[in-house]
Amino acid sequence: MTVVRLEKLRKVFDGRVVAVDDVDLVVGDGEVMAILGPSGCGKTTLLRLVAGLEEPTSGRIFFDDRDVTHLPTQERNTAVVPQTWALWPHMTVFENVAYGLKLKAKRLRLTKAEVEKRVKEALELVGLSGLEKRRPFQLSGGQQQRVALARALVVQPEVLLLDEPLANLDAKLRVELRDEVRKIAKRLSITTIYVTHDQEEAFAVADRIAVMNAGRIMQVGTPEEIYHKPANFFVATFVGRSNVLRGRVIEAKGEAVVVDVGFPISAYSREKAAPGDEVSVVVRPEDIYMGNGSLRCVVEDVVFLGRHYQTTLKCGGARLKAEGPIPPAARGEEVAVEVARAWAFKT
Repeated sequence: MTVVRLEKLRKVFDGRVVAVDDVDLVVGDGEVMAILGPSGCGKTTLLRLVAGLEEPTSGRIFFDDRDVTHLPTQERNTAVVPQTWALWPHMTVFENVAYGLKLKAKRLRLTKAEVEKRVKEALELVGLSGLEKRRPFQLSGGQQQRVALARALVVQPEVLLLDEPLANLDAKLRVELRDEVRKIAKRLSITTIYVTHDQEEAFAVADRIAVMNAGRIMQVGTPEEIYHKPANFFVATFVGRSNVLRGRVIEAKGEAVVVDVGFPISAYSREKAAPGDEVSVVVRPEDIYMGNGSLRCVVEDVVFLGRHYQTTLKCGGARLKAEGPIPPAARGEEVAVEVARAWAFKT
């Protein structure tokens, strides 16, 4: 097992485009770390820096106590599972999985029998036993992704790097494979970095999540910490769904504030706030309870979304979207509302 440590890692393209901006991050032994962020935030560049596919502008990369910052890819013992799978179309499943291992066989002093044994074990691990002789065009998308994963695992990497590995699959298959990826990573105790823009995928796969934006790490924590204790306005609004209300602080006591957003709302603030400060209040739809509470709102719209109903409420001069298992009332009716949790940020 290997600890990956990034220190002040920075990557600038063409002398002006900052893709990764002074990132400090530690990925523990056997940990699955998801790098979550919007397109263009620098998460894939960060992965490529760890893999040795990009040279950092500054900063250092350590595997345990070994400085690998300037080592070539083949000397880092990492394996990358790309979004595009990149299988050789003229090779069988067995040959695709064995290809990288055969290149390393002489250095690792592996016999032909040992290579075959490891390939068969990798294919069994990803559920592809019996398909060794098929070619990529004879496989489904999910099977092709499993081949790409087996190809990465067969070299027994210190660090497994996955770059949006399920992005090209349909929704149902993504759910099935994300669970498999986590099980395999944990079973083998491989230190894993998993890049994705899909929040649910990150939550399902990772032990911890690093949320990125504009090349920087915004917050690192468990899925529960990221969701329930966002460190800043970006994390609060990027992760999950949210209502954002502008208002002015009317009461402040420690981390508890009351904000006038057209009606008074109690919120939690990590920043020191004082009466008169302008803030943005973030409320998640599922934290709005309908049917009791002191706030009176009018139902403007109700939409059925399968697992829940989404209700648009007009509360004073503000609008809120709430979610619940049953619709609270018909359009035009008044309901009692309680906001169970909210965060306030200076923006």
